[in-house]
Amino acid sequence: MATTIQLSQETRAKLSRLKASPRETYEEVLNKLLALIPEGDEEGPYTPAFRIGLLDARLELKEGRVVGHERVKTRLGL
Repeated sequence: MATTIQLSQETRAKLSRLKASPRETYEEVLNKLLALIPEGDEEGPYTPAFRIGLLDARLELKEGRVVGHERVKTRLGL
């Protein structure tokens, strides 16, 4: 069963640039992206909340919204 999702033109363009070929579908691109999110590790599967936290942390790191280890130590007086 297929469904429709709403995307901005900007998001659609970003997805289009990720296509390996013009014939690749957006579903295939999205499934490749989803495969990058780890399901778990040797200790077992991750909870959905933990997986979302991983994604959020990666975005914060990419956008520079993180505090470095040395800065934390300085703030804590270590």
